[in-house]
Order: sequence, then structure tokens, then C-alpha cells
Amino acid sequence: MSRSIQLVMILSAPLALAIALPVLWPRLFPSQRALDYVVRFDLPDVGMPVDLPRVDGPADASRPLVVIDAGHGGFDPGAGNDEASEKTVALKIALALRNRLLEDGGIRVALTRDTDRFIALADRPDIARRLGADLFVSIHADSADSDAARGASVYVLSEKGSSEAAERFAARENAAGRVNGVALAQTSQTVGAILLDLSQRGTQAGSTQVGELVLREMREANLGLHREDVQTAALAVLKAPDIPSILFETGYINNEADAQLLTSRAGQQSLADAAARAIRAYFARKGSL
Repeated sequence: MSRSIQLVMILSAPLALAIALPVLWPRLFPSQRALDYVVRFDLPDVGMPVDLPRVDGPADASRPLVVIDAGHGGFDPGAGNDEASEKTVALKIALALRNRLLEDGGIRVALTRDTDRFIALADRPDIARRLGADLFVSIHADSADSDAARGASVYVLSEKGSSEAAERFAARENAAGRVNGVALAQTSQTVGAILLDLSQRGTQAGSTQVGELVLREMREANLGLHREDVQTAALAVLKAPDIPSILFETGYINNEADAQLLTSRAGQQSLADAAARAIRAYFARKGSL
């Protein structure tokens, strides 16, 4: 290489840096204002069990215990947006259901979350199991590709969904356990690893019975149903096969009529009252009330 070429290269390097620096500097050293959009959150420690919530209601430990799970939460808003987000609607209905059950007496109640915080999918049924719950109810408010879809549905656990729509719904809900596509729980902890054997059929029958009672109460209250029968899906949040468990899909938050019901205090109370009546009927049939 000639001296003239070397000299040009030596001189051009500072010149190139001077040209590039104004462009690169904000990316390498962003201002505080540029960082204002960043959302920060703490992930749960791997392998550490979540703290158990308090149990409200009768002091008698022989009374039935219902664990109510408000879907999504924290950095995971679920369907919808802003005040009409699934996490907000689910929490308000969960709180209304808890209060109704406590007001009517005879049933103990615990919430997986009573604030806007994230709980991993694997921890939700685990809370119910560790508390020795008699029933687990997970509350959600989905969205659909079509704004015309509306009404409530009830799901119970199965290795295979009752329909393609149920399988798509399970895939969406199970994805709530991921951040940027990375699963927070180990693959061995997913619902696909659960083998529902003969000893668990009694629990599944209980789940279906609760689901049918919820649908009955919804029909009698004229609150609207999307599915007339209990649906089955491989939902990770229901992976406590030793505890009767249902996912109460309260409606479609992107449907105008459903959104009015889901976001109003009266609508939330109506949904909670229907679920409470179904839960009491279930325990009455078992002789627990």
C-alpha cells in the first residue's frame, strides 16, 4: 500500500467518526427522556413459590374453600386496552365474586391476586393446591377476530380441545406465560405433560358440574352465552387435576354489547352473582353447605 493511500485512510477515519458520532451517540447513550417509554417489571424468581394469599370467610377450616383467579395482570394486560383491558375487568369481577360469596356466608375465599400484578400461569393453580382449595375459578374476558362474537363460555381441562376454536383459545391463554416469546415456566410444567388418568375423572366430573351450573345461572339471568355447553381445552391455568377447576370466559371485550356489560359495575356484579349462585349450588349438591 502506498504512503498516499495510507495517509488518506488515516485522515478519513477521524472524519468518518465525526460524521457518524451525531447519529450513533443517542443510540449509545440515550437521554432520560428517551428512556421514558421503557416499561420495567420484576420477574418471579425461578423455582420460588409465590406467597400464599389470605383466606377470608369462616374460621372453620372444614368449610369449602374457593380460590378465585383474576386472569392476566401486571405487564400482561390480556385482551382489550386501557380501562377495558382484560386484566382490569377480570380483577373487578373476581373482587365482586369474592364479596358476594362472603356476604352469603358459609364459604371461604382466597384470590390469587387482588391488585394489578403479574402471576405466572404455573403459580395460579399451585396456589389453589397449596391452600387445599375445593374449587378453582379463573376469570377472563377474551377478544375475537370478529367484533360480532359475544357472550360467555366456560372451559374445563382436557388434553384436547372440544373444538378448533377451543384449541386456539388455549394457545392464546397459555402464551400469557411468555415474555417476548420466552416461556417463564419449564416445558415439563406445561399442561401437555399432565396425564389425566382414571383417578382424576371424579375431579373432571366436578369441574364439568360447576361449569354447567354457571351456564345455567347465566341463561336464567339472561346474560348471554357464546357456547351453550361446557368447553374443554388444554389450558395451563387449569392444570390442577386434583381440584375441580373452571375458566369462566365472561364475554368478548371487543364486542360493543359485551364491553358495556364487562366494564360497568352493574354488569360485573351480575356476572359475579351468577357465578356465586352456581358455586353455592355446587357445594349444596355435595353436602358441603
